[in-house]
Amino acid sequence: MRYAPHKYQEYATQRILDTPYIGLFLEMGLGKTVSTLTAIDLLLNDYYDARRVLVIAPLRVAEDTWPREVEKWDHLRHLRISKVLGSVIQRRKALREQADVYVINRENVEWLVGEFGNKWPFDTVVIDELSSFKNPDSKRFRALRRVRPLVRRVIGLTGTPAPNGLLDLWAPVYLLDRGERLGGTMKYYKERYFIPVTTNDRISWKQKKEAELRIYEAIADIAVSMKAEDWLELPERIDRSIPVKLSAEARELYKKLERDLLLPYADADVVANTAAVLSNKLLQMASGAVYDEERGVKLIHDAKLGALEDIIEAAQGKPIMVFYNFQHSLARVQERFPQARILRKGKDGNEDIRAWNNDEIPLLLLHPKSAGHGLNLQESSCQTVVWYDQIWSLEEDQQANARVHRQGQTRRIVVLRLIAEDTMDEEAVAALERKAEGQEALMQAVKARIEQIRS
Repeated sequence: MRYAPHKYQEYATQRILDTPYIGLFLEMGLGKTVSTLTAIDLLLNDYYDARRVLVIAPLRVAEDTWPREVEKWDHLRHLRISKVLGSVIQRRKALREQADVYVINRENVEWLVGEFGNKWPFDTVVIDELSSFKNPDSKRFRALRRVRPLVRRVIGLTGTPAPNGLLDLWAPVYLLDRGERLGGTMKYYKERYFIPVTTNDRISWKQKKEAELRIYEAIADIAVSMKAEDWLELPERIDRSIPVKLSAEARELYKKLERDLLLPYADADVVANTAAVLSNKLLQMASGAVYDEERGVKLIHDAKLGALEDIIEAAQGKPIMVFYNFQHSLARVQERFPQARILRKGKDGNEDIRAWNNDEIPLLLLHPKSAGHGLNLQESSCQTVVWYDQIWSLEEDQQANARVHRQGQTRRIVVLRLIAEDTMDEEAVAALERKAEGQEALMQAVKARIEQIRS
């Protein structure tokens, strides 16, 4: 296919060429992969400013998206891609191949660093989904930090730069500039921009006055933000909450666990001994079932299954995409709706994507963690996305919804959330809305000021 880039794609490519380390905060659907590959091609073959390129990405994206983009576009087909995936033997064989771009999943970054140590061979590193390196204590971050001085160019890609707030920014930005803008340690970053607040013996961090503005100003020269609504004429997306009323019996069980932290059963109890466990158990119960201490499933209600059945009936045969978070939700939806399919792994998953985009799957069940990145599912006639279970992660929520509401979509999309009334479902949705407000401020603050080239 011939590549005819949008103006914003040309801008993104040029910024990569002009900036040794850069964060491209491009919302989903803006074609960040092809923009980056175009820059890589120029760096390798025109500028001679890159010799060996490494792409770090989520597994499915590493396995499918990057190689597929090279095959898709005429101007990139000469690039040689080596997929450093699979067993240790397979990975080592892939590293020995003569290639322009080596692609590895982020779970194997620590292994790769250990394999090369100070003989690190990659002068250019692309981190696809940069926000997945937000935890400075994670092994993947520490490994990449070790070899960062040996890398000349770093390109960080994400549509969700600060999914849970500005504390998430330090580690990703450090991988770009080695601490030049936000400080060399997380401790310094916290002390400079935040105030510790102690609640119930737990320390949280509150932003200092004007800290937000100072952080945005500090990273503005190496961060480019673009929002899909500014550059693409996407069809309308409508978000609606569907209230689900619990039966009196189900509500009593819910309130009992919330109050007593225990639901006694003859074979195995349901116990919530920490606040985190309790919130998770209550979300499970809101969806209709809960795991006991033996990982058995205790059924609570079928109210959400009934609501989903109404949605399927109203769709009148059009495909529906459903996101679930709990395995017991998946099992119960599959039992009620035998026509439902899940997205498999590897080549089988690629066949599932093809079948979905050709309207051969009436009900597709996806987990946001496995389906959040790099999947193009917008070619089906699906207009309805349903969140059966509610989640806390803004990043997973936005990425998952963008599987269908993205460039190439021609139909209005309705995102429906099944919200059990007076339950933790409501708290989770409210938390996502608060996080979205904070991230919107960041995106606007570092937004690319390139309106003059849009004509």
